[in-house]
Amino acid sequence: MGARCSKFSLCWCHPHLKSTVLESSDLENGWPNGRDLLPVFTEFSLDLLRVATSNFAVDNIISEHGEKAPNVVFKGILENDRKIAVKRFNKSAWPDSRQFLDEARSVGLLRNERLANLIGCCCEGDERLLVAEFMPNETLAKHLFHWDSQPMKWAMRLRVALYLAQALEYCSSRGRALYHDLNAYRVLFDQDGNPRLSCFGLMKNSRDGKSYSTNLAFTPPEYLRTGRVTPESVFYSFGTLLLDLLSGKHIPPSHALDLIRGKNFLMLMDSCLDGHFSNDDGTELVRLASRCLQYEPRERPNAKSLVASLTSLQKETEVPSYTLMGIPHGTLSSNEPFSLTPFGEACSRMDLTAIHEMLEKVGYKDDEGIANELSFQMWTNQMQDTLNSKKQGDAAFRIKDFSTAIDCYTQFIEGGTMVSPTVFARRCLSYLMSDMPQEALGDAMQAQVVSPEWATAFYLQAAALFRLGMDNDAQETLKDGTALAAKKNCRN
Repeated sequence: MGARCSKFSLCWCHPHLKSTVLESSDLENGWPNGRDLLPVFTEFSLDLLRVATSNFAVDNIISEHGEKAPNVVFKGILENDRKIAVKRFNKSAWPDSRQFLDEARSVGLLRNERLANLIGCCCEGDERLLVAEFMPNETLAKHLFHWDSQPMKWAMRLRVALYLAQALEYCSSRGRALYHDLNAYRVLFDQDGNPRLSCFGLMKNSRDGKSYSTNLAFTPPEYLRTGRVTPESVFYSFGTLLLDLLSGKHIPPSHALDLIRGKNFLMLMDSCLDGHFSNDDGTELVRLASRCLQYEPRERPNAKSLVASLTSLQKETEVPSYTLMGIPHGTLSSNEPFSLTPFGEACSRMDLTAIHEMLEKVGYKDDEGIANELSFQMWTNQMQDTLNSKKQGDAAFRIKDFSTAIDCYTQFIEGGTMVSPTVFARRCLSYLMSDMPQEALGDAMQAQVVSPEWATAFYLQAAALFRLGMDNDAQETLKDGTALAAKKNCRN
């Protein structure tokens, strides 16, 4: 492997790289650079969706009640490798094809990072199908009620509540305030572990194409009187979701309200959360739930006020959702197993806090042996300023003042009197912490130029590539870094 150049070095200065990288990221994730980069709403042919779902194979069913459900959801994959979720309605649903198409197109106009967005539909003969973004990390019900390895952390529960409120606020602002059957199965997790609200619940009732109904076990009081869901009913259902998040199980609202009125709200709390939340935060979330569950619809909060209240409760905001959820992120496929170093593992998870701790701990020992030939005049005239810049950058890096660290390390690098791969590595992480992955990739590549067999440089390239949405390239770079680390261990 020696001093070979990274495959990214050759294209770094290409004028179209930045645009291409951003478009790749946005097409994969839909965000953050605008809804227009998601596919436009498309009317798919039935034959295409048959191919995408292996002829609606039972093995591809992902809805919770399997093939016995009246409306079944399948996973599928299109020719461009885009993964999709396809909802296939019962034959008797949506008898009026025009109503179905109009409703689907209306929902398909929505584009938001808090939604599992609708990207198309199919209406041929008796078939009525919806096509949405595929969310690979299952439902809130799975992670909250049927978890395998760890219960959902308090910080993640608060994030779920906020992101759902933001989704409802967005929908309301676009004239889609009604949501059908809001429950823990309607909340899905994307590849980054972020919760998204399923777009399927925005479709009107399939029976007549006009009204909304609910199948919730705990229905809003007014639904029992009228059989219809109103915008205020949606926030009653949101209150039941808050109870789910608080308790880790289904609790009848009437029982929960009795406990709240008796100031026994701690009895609501999931025992797995003991010692992991403050009483003030627990009290506030209970208060919000009780407001949503008010008998009179007009006494319930709206989405905007919920977003404001939930924003102030957020914890560990710098920690990615996949880390809080314990979801593998950017790791290698199971058919290519090999052992990452702890630093490589942190880069594969994009655990920036862990990367910072490890870079801080190792210091500059990896700079040993880097040649820095300086004339006496350079030493006397410039060295002190250069060393001061690095010292100030290190102090800022230590206290996580990454903006100052970038400025100071830039002064050191532009001084030109010394070369340090560790400084490039530290500025790389500072760029990642500042949401500047393109610049971070450049610094990781520069670190590799200075120290061609330094695994850290490759691992940091992988972290930047993951952030840019170039997962396949990132995984290849992880392999390169791991091979270098293994080679170094053999020499030692």
